[in-house]
Amino acid sequence: MSGNSDPLTPRAKLAVTAGKAAAAVSRAAGRGSGSVIGGRVALKLDPDLLARLATHLDVILVSATNGKTTTTRLIAEALGAAGPVVSNALGANMPAGITSALAGGSEAKFAVIEVDEKYLSGVARDTDPKCIALLNLSRDQLDRAAETRMMAEHWREGLAGSKAVVVANADDPLVVWAASSSPNVMWVAAGQMWKDDAWSCPSCGGVMQRPGDDWFCGDCGFRRPTPTWALSGDHVLDPHGSAWPIHLQLPGRANKANAASSAAVAAVFGVPPQVALERMYQVQAVAGRYDVVQFMQRDLRLLLAKNPAGWLETFSLIDPPPTPVILSVNARGADGTDTSWLWDVDYTRLTGHPIFVLGDRKLDLAVRLEVANQSFQVCETLDQAVQLAPPGRIEVIANYTAFQDLRRRVGN
Repeated sequence: MSGNSDPLTPRAKLAVTAGKAAAAVSRAAGRGSGSVIGGRVALKLDPDLLARLATHLDVILVSATNGKTTTTRLIAEALGAAGPVVSNALGANMPAGITSALAGGSEAKFAVIEVDEKYLSGVARDTDPKCIALLNLSRDQLDRAAETRMMAEHWREGLAGSKAVVVANADDPLVVWAASSSPNVMWVAAGQMWKDDAWSCPSCGGVMQRPGDDWFCGDCGFRRPTPTWALSGDHVLDPHGSAWPIHLQLPGRANKANAASSAAVAAVFGVPPQVALERMYQVQAVAGRYDVVQFMQRDLRLLLAKNPAGWLETFSLIDPPPTPVILSVNARGADGTDTSWLWDVDYTRLTGHPIFVLGDRKLDLAVRLEVANQSFQVCETLDQAVQLAPPGRIEVIANYTAFQDLRRRVGN
């Protein structure tokens, strides 16, 4: 269907208009982008609006515990080579936020949509996606999200019989288990740094054997599938064995893995790897992540890490000691109110860094750092931490709402 066709009924048009008005009021009141409240209002007026908005679009869904916002941005950039793209670039990844994003995409050909893990099956049912990218599954928001094996089962049931091309990480057993119910899977060897949620077989519960990069269950035979795409150092290997260089402005191995999955998705829609990867170079930061900002005459690099897997990846890309590090942790609704995950993070990787601790749950974090035998100072404000930090660029690592608090403070 052409991007200019109009699938909207009068009721749907009214819902879109009302949603945009509610979002504008929210923005004017200084309560953020308004995308969530706008989507809620619109869906209240037309519960089928998300499905209606998706009918004229080639929809790509991206879900994972970590990296989905960045990967969504990389895919959107790559697919821009083939036509106009609408995307929920600010990360509002539940049905209300997704509805708001699609309401602004009447001229688009593609919709590249980040989806919260819990809502993937429902959003896929509503939007009839052409492609679904599954990157990883690990523990996160323990008070809200299901245990990882249950989440994988939920995905597996939701994907069974899906017509979408599923682009899935062959190195994550939970993702493989989830994707294996789908008849059309493209496997990507994207790697898996955090393995602590994947030592038992999701198929039978047996102990997973993990020699090198391979994995298999010795009890039931569930094993790593053969990938057709792969991340190999600084290159993406395509199904023909050709190696395409990755040039990103985003740091770290995790983002190269995101680029590999994004190139595989772009290829589904006819965008060659070389074109896709060249376009990805344009991305400098994603919703504030990786931005270097000036604050109090200092350079601060803003890094988001919201669960053990994310913190592990982030520690791998910060500058070496004695670079100062500010850590900020909250436990509000959007973060998950359970901070027990702090005990799963290996904070000994920060040895040698001057550490400054902020956030609503700074004392929880302080206890964890004390046990990890780290030297740190607890601070009341970002300003105080920056004043105390020794010279040099400061790495600032925060979980979700703490990250938003910091962005507001530095005017980002």
